[in-house]
Parts: sequence; C-alpha cells; structure tokens
Amino acid sequence: MSAFTPEQILDLVTNHPIVPVFYHPDSAHAQSIVKACYDGGLRVFEFTNRGAMALPVFTDLVKYVRANCPDMAMGIGTILTPADTELFLDAGADFVVQPVTTAAVGDVCRERGVSWVPAGSTLNELYQATLLGASLVKVFPGNVVGPGFIKAIKGPMPGLKLMVTGGVEPTTDSLTAWFQAGVTAVGIGSQLFSGQNLTPEALQERVAALVQHVSSFTTKAA
Repeated sequence: MSAFTPEQILDLVTNHPIVPVFYHPDSAHAQSIVKACYDGGLRVFEFTNRGAMALPVFTDLVKYVRANCPDMAMGIGTILTPADTELFLDAGADFVVQPVTTAAVGDVCRERGVSWVPAGSTLNELYQATLLGASLVKVFPGNVVGPGFIKAIKGPMPGLKLMVTGGVEPTTDSLTAWFQAGVTAVGIGSQLFSGQNLTPEALQERVAALVQHVSSFTTKAA
C-alpha cells in the first residue's frame, strides 16, 4: 500500500524536483544508492522495471525505505501493463511511471488511490494523458524534444505539470535549461550514477550539490 496520497506525491515532486531513475539486480547495492540519494536531499525515487530481479529487489527496497528513509516516496517505472501495475502496487509502490500512456494502467492506479505518471512526447499525447486523470505527465525522451519543446508547449498550456526524463544531465547547465523552460521536475538516469568506483559518499555529495542548485527554481515556483 502506498504511504502517500497522489496529492502528497505531487507536492513532493514539486518541492524535491530531481527524481533518480535507477535499476540494479542487487538489493544491497540498490539500498545504498537510495540511501545516498536520500541523505543528499532527494525525496522521490523511481526504480525501474527493467530486469528479472526488479520485483524482488523493489520489494526489499520498499521495506528498507520505510525503515530508513521515512519521507522518501518509492515509485516504480517502466510499467506497461495492468498486471505489472498490480504486482508492484502490492509490493508497496507509492507511484507508477510509464514510458507511454496506457489508460488501463491509469485505471488500476486510480482504483488503488495511487499516483500515476504516464508519458508522451507530443502536445496531444501530453494533453490526452491529463484528460485520463494524470496530474503530472512525463515527457520522454527528453533528449529528442529538448528544452525548447517544453517552452513552446507551456505557452498555450501553462498549467501542464511536466517531468522530463531522458537527456537530462546531472549538471547545473542542463538543469537550468530544463527548469527555465518550465518543467516541474526532471528524472535523471544512468548519468547520475556514472563514474568509476562511485562511492555512496560521493553520490551523496553530487546529489546535494544538484539539490542546492535547483532550490532556487522551487523557491520561485512557490
């Protein structure tokens, strides 16, 4: 069962707008990554359904987070079917992220009272996702559309709340470009965790610096 309402998830994402996007088949390693991100100041984490060990590792992660990172929302990404949605919601997912928009997945999330974040890469897809009930929509892949796309569509639809994933780099320049374009949040994948022998301490420092940088954008939004 989710520890957060959809409204609480939206508040968390708005106020802590960097969302790590991560998968690893080893529970202990995944736990160390989540804890480093938490200690660095992040409060929303997306674990992806991209391997055979995704469900057991995620199940362990949820238990770990509930005990050690009490105000961290743990979401599951790369969800395509209602069946997988049910499995990960039963494991405790706080929110569900898709690389596409599947109305049936949205129906399951709504029935279970869990936040649903579908995705699109055109204005029509993003708008249709909101008509299906999404309060936050993922823009994917970000590296294809670019910050200019966000700025352009926010003109006719300034109320859209968007989380861009794919093509977001863990640098001040990249974050500035996306937030100035008008995104609500960004998802950062493998680049956040890159580097030879990256220790949890080094990851925590990297995250903390990025959190400090985006704080000016969340302050303006508030």
